[in-house]
Amino acid sequence: MAQPNAAAAVANIYRTPELWQKISFTFLCLVIYRVGAHITAPGIDVIALTDFFANRGGAGLLGLYDLFVGGGLSRATVFALGIMPYISASIFMQIAAAVVPTVEKLQKDEEGRKKVNQWTRYLTVGLAVVQAYGFALFTQSLENAVANPGFAFTVQMVLFLTTGAVFVMWLGEQITERGLGNGASLLIFFSIVERFWPGIFSTFRFVSTGVVGPFSLVVLALIMVAVVAGTVAITMAARRVMIQIPQRTMARGRMREASKNFIPLRVNASGVMPIIFAQSVIVVPGAFAQFSPNPTAQRISEMLSPGTWMYYVLTAVLIVTFTYFYTAIIFNPVDLSENLKKQGGFIPGVKPGSKTADYIDHVMSRITFPGALFLAFIALLPVFLADAINVPFQFGGTSLLIVVGVALDTLAQAQQHLLLRKYDGFMKKGRVRFRGRTPGGAF
Repeated sequence: MAQPNAAAAVANIYRTPELWQKISFTFLCLVIYRVGAHITAPGIDVIALTDFFANRGGAGLLGLYDLFVGGGLSRATVFALGIMPYISASIFMQIAAAVVPTVEKLQKDEEGRKKVNQWTRYLTVGLAVVQAYGFALFTQSLENAVANPGFAFTVQMVLFLTTGAVFVMWLGEQITERGLGNGASLLIFFSIVERFWPGIFSTFRFVSTGVVGPFSLVVLALIMVAVVAGTVAITMAARRVMIQIPQRTMARGRMREASKNFIPLRVNASGVMPIIFAQSVIVVPGAFAQFSPNPTAQRISEMLSPGTWMYYVLTAVLIVTFTYFYTAIIFNPVDLSENLKKQGGFIPGVKPGSKTADYIDHVMSRITFPGALFLAFIALLPVFLADAINVPFQFGGTSLLIVVGVALDTLAQAQQHLLLRKYDGFMKKGRVRFRGRTPGGAF
């Protein structure tokens, strides 16, 4: 029964011209992005750079950045910075909206949001210039990585990488406006997915050479399936808070029974950002130690290296802390309470206004804790498996969360397009029974 349903779903997409055009446009933009991610910038020895990432840079901050750009950083491509400057600028503007009243006020109307988006673009260019300059200095510090180091090479790399980052930002915006899904998220999604296939082939090579035993491979496969299922469940999990909105009958002017609805509060509202923040913070000592001869810095770097108890504890604490921090930035119970009060809605048993905001904040704080523990578990599990099963590779919890979240959001948008397209046909058949969870907002 599953095959006809899947075939019917694909046929519905093909028979919906608007949705098919969006998917085709999105696919074209992604192909352009991945082609550009394999064009090497001139003047760099790629072999020397990839050797550094394979030996020393793969587990640090550069390795995390390289994951999000699909290996473009380790290959020094024209799209080496990827969409990350734009993502960083967007996160900075989100934080600014939480602490600067002017930015928060601008985001509440259409013209203000356009101005904030323009500021985000300018900030993206600035961050791209700084990151490109830092990458140029980094490559020149590696032995035999640059043929002709100097000022001319630095200017050339800044020009190439900044231009590439701006073009990638433009591609992401085009996908968001004219394609299907969030452009920035999809660019990261396909950058990660592209690296799955080499990992699968490497796994079979390890099995054939005896590096990984069949039993270890079976155990790893079962754990990966369980982790994927758990990630999907946590990503979609939400605590539904019931609300009631009174309705007025226009004919007689009398109030009738309030309609019942739900506010979905997501268990993992912060997404993957706490893991990114925590890993970015914990790899800083190691990054400084690589370029510092100070013995104290070396000892701190060894204490915080993956596999030590200090690394596990500090990473878990940072993830839980950043989960609450980022959730507080993106979720405002006061605004939600005010919007609900303007609509005449209320939570049964809770007074409108500040009491409602306190209640929502209390519920959100309680459900965020298990979500934070899950994020810590999913981030540390690959390190535990690498030590326990003795496998020479890791599947990243960070990449898994991104892939699952983006895939679910994109499928939800495709489903919305199909429902809008078939809306008239549903109404002609009489009563329609809607099933499924109440959609909620969500890198």
